[in-house]
This record gives sequence, structure tokens and C-alpha cells, in this order.
Amino acid sequence: MTIAKLALQALLGRRRFWLLLAFPVLLIGLVALITALTDGDAAYEVLPGLGYPLVLPLVAILAASSVLGPEVDDGSIVYLLSKPVSRYGVAISKWLVALCATLMAGALPILVAALITGDSTRALALFVGAVVAGTTYSALFLTISAVTRHAVIASLMFVLIWESLLGNLFSGVAWLSIGQWGLRVGHELSSELPDPANLPYAIIASVVVTVVGVWFAGDRLRSFTLRGED
Repeated sequence: MTIAKLALQALLGRRRFWLLLAFPVLLIGLVALITALTDGDAAYEVLPGLGYPLVLPLVAILAASSVLGPEVDDGSIVYLLSKPVSRYGVAISKWLVALCATLMAGALPILVAALITGDSTRALALFVGAVVAGTTYSALFLTISAVTRHAVIASLMFVLIWESLLGNLFSGVAWLSIGQWGLRVGHELSSELPDPANLPYAIIASVVVTVVGVWFAGDRLRSFTLRGED
């Protein structure tokens, strides 16, 4: 709990927190404006086209990099790891904080925005997909934060090049896309969402990346202590 509180303080005490709030506010405001000017169907297209593939992973990047990245950058992570606590416990605690922030500032606003469009079924489906993808994103980006000082840049490259660019050009990439896994799970609630992969694969892949990502982050933290360097 102490480590989780410190991670939460690091998240709330930085300028990134205001960006974390700005993304969902702008998303909800844009959807509400389009709904008022046109109709709910037109506004809903903003969510699978902008909110889900861009806002959600950006929020996850900001959250994950804020709870661990600064300590790796300034070297203070070594002092934290000098305490008699499990390195995997540290990684899990920080991931849980990043996950809560991702769900609150990423997945929940997508649900609210989708409900504004007037269709509760597809709103719930997209929300479920966002929860699945947000959970996996937060674990992956936490791992990247533990591996490199340039976590934000590396995570952005992954989202923009792999998830967005290549994912739209090549259908085979959907099998290795976190965002597409989430949409596949949400497809079970609404057929309006795409069906890029089979359901068991999407669920198993999401669980595996999440578990391995958090485990690897903990293992990386163990290496900090053994070498005495970041």
C-alpha cells in the first residue's frame, strides 16, 4: 500500500496528470458537440476511430510512465529497491495504480462518451473492449518504462506505428494488436465492433501479455538491485 500511495502521488503531482485529464474531457466534449450538431451515429464514429485507438493508449502511456519512469530516470529507484520488499510486489503495486488511472481516464470516458450517442449496447461493448485493452496496455507500458529511459517515445512508436499504421494496412497484424484483442472481446456484446481474431485467442493473448509484462517489470527491478545501476 505504501508503494502504491507513492506511485499515486507521483502520478497526481506531475504535469502529466493534467494531460491525463485533458484527453478524456476533450473526447467527451467532442462527442457531445457532434451529437448535438448532427446525431448519435455520427458522433459514435469518433470513438472507434479516435477515442479507442488513440486516447486510450495515450492515457495508458502517461499513467505507466508516471508511476515508474521518473524513478528510473533520476536513479531514485535504487533507494526504493534497497528496502526489504519484493521487487515483484513493487511492480504489481505500480501496475495497479497505472491500471486504475488508465481505466478511470481512458476506459470510463469512452463509456460516458458512447452513452451520449444514445446506444447503450455498443457503449457497453466498447467499454469492455477498452477495459481489456487498457489492462494489457498498462502492463506493457510499465515494462517499457522499466527497460528504457525513453519509455514515452518507445511506447508512442509502438502505438502509432504498430497498432495504428501497420494494424490498418495489414490484417494479419490484428492477431498481434492489443487494441484488436480488446475489440474482439467487445464484439461478443455488439456485432458493430470488428471481429479481427477468435475470442479464445484474444483473451489468452491479453492475459499472457499482462502477466508476462508485470512479471518482466519486476524482474527488471531485481536487476537494478543486483547491479546497483539503472
